[in-house]
Amino acid sequence: MSDTKAPDASRRSERSRRAIFDAALALVSETGYAKTTIEGIAARAGVGKQTIYRWWPSKAAVLLDAFLDLAARANEAARRADAHGREGAAEIPDTGDLAADLKYVLRATVDEMNDPTFDAPTRALAAEGIVDPELGARFTEALLEPQLQYYARRIEAAQAAGDVDPGVDPRIALELLVGPLHHRWLHRTLPLTHAYADSLVDLALRGLAPRA
Repeated sequence: MSDTKAPDASRRSERSRRAIFDAALALVSETGYAKTTIEGIAARAGVGKQTIYRWWPSKAAVLLDAFLDLAARANEAARRADAHGREGAAEIPDTGDLAADLKYVLRATVDEMNDPTFDAPTRALAAEGIVDPELGARFTEALLEPQLQYYARRIEAAQAAGDVDPGVDPRIALELLVGPLHHRWLHRTLPLTHAYADSLVDLALRGLAPRA
C-alpha cells in the first residue's frame, strides 16, 4: 500500500487564493484598475480564470477581498510587533495624552496612504464603490467602519477623562480628524505629511476642548 497522501484540497485552494490576491494587488499597483482584468489576474496567479469566477463575480470583488486580506495581515503584524503583545493593539493607544495618541495614529495613516501598496487598491475601490453601491457598502462595513470606531472609542475615553467636551458627538469629532485627511488624499490637493496630520489634531482638539 502506498503511503502517499492525497493532495490537501483546502491547502491548495488557500495557495490559489493567496496567489490571486497577490496578483490582483500587484496589477492594480502596476497598471491601474482600468487595465486590470480577470484574465490578467489569472495569468499572473497561475490559475485558470474559471477558478476566479467560481469564487468572485467581478474583478472589483477580487480586489476588495484582496485588500481586506492585506489589511488583516497588516493589523496582525502590528499586533505581533506591539511591545506588550496586546490583542487590542489595533486600538488607538490611550497614554493619557490625547493629542500625542491621535498624532501617532494619524501619522501612521499618512504613511499608509502614501504607500503604493495601499494607495492604488484603495483608490480603485473608492471609485468602484461609487458606481457599485453594494461593493461600496461592503468596503465601508468591513474596513472603514471598524477603523472609525477606534477613533470613537478613544474620543469617548477622552470625554470620560475630561479632555473632550462631553456634549460633543464622537462621530462628528472623529470626522474632524479623518475627513480632511481623506479629502487631501482623494483629491491630491496637497501632499500628505506628518506635519499636516499634527496640525489636524491640534486644530480639532481646540474645538473639542471642554468649555469653561
